[in-house]
Amino acid sequence: MSHSEDRSGGRFGGRFGGRFENKVAIVTGAAQGIGEAYARALAAEGASVVVADVSEKGAAVAEEIKGLYVRTDVSDPASVQAMAASAADRFGGVDHLVNNAAIFGGMRLDFLFTVDWDYYRRFMAVNMDGALLCARAVRPYMEERGGGAIVNQSSTAAWQYSGFYGLAKAGVNAITQQLAHELGGMGIRVNAIAPGPIDTEANRAVVPEGMVRKIVRDKLAIKRVGTPQDLVGMCLFLLSDEAAWVTGQIFNVDGGEVFRS
Repeated sequence: MSHSEDRSGGRFGGRFGGRFENKVAIVTGAAQGIGEAYARALAAEGASVVVADVSEKGAAVAEEIKGLYVRTDVSDPASVQAMAASAADRFGGVDHLVNNAAIFGGMRLDFLFTVDWDYYRRFMAVNMDGALLCARAVRPYMEERGGGAIVNQSSTAAWQYSGFYGLAKAGVNAITQQLAHELGGMGIRVNAIAPGPIDTEANRAVVPEGMVRKIVRDKLAIKRVGTPQDLVGMCLFLLSDEAAWVTGQIFNVDGGEVFRS
């Protein structure tokens, strides 16, 4: 399926008349990979989309989906405040936030007891604190609109040994649950998606191919690596009114990798 087909109809409906008509959505880390898939799918369902990313590649994505690119460092409070204000100035408000931005491609592989402290602090500032900063930035705009929905990007790494990456994702899960209670009275729902192994350029750069094959063989009930499109349906559902009574939950979309009781 081509990108133009996504925008004009295709799997997720037309650019006009979809579930997110007259809605404004911010997707962080949307210049490529999973975030780009989320941004394109939201635009295809009628949303006005802000592509928030440190990479200038986001400008091309925003142009193709008729959205807005805002260069955003999710670890910087001033940057995320400017992101939210730009969305409101351009489109009139904010209804949805997808916290997808993360350091992953090129991630250092190290132990908690040896990782360089400055690198660790930068990593956690982006991969965990960024979700909280962005939620704080959009909250007033969502409250003005009578509510909204936030989807955080977690990972099945939160329930497995995976060093500081898993620690960050466990933190994202806790942020999701705490914010769901703090913001629920304002009509703002907060949930998270925990993907399993997804075939992206970033994942290929970090995880050796042999390790991926072993995970598929030994851990996945569905014997293939996931794709960004495998995550899109859950993201759209959680943002939509179909999930109006769903909040504070972390949903595995992982091919059956992790079983949680």
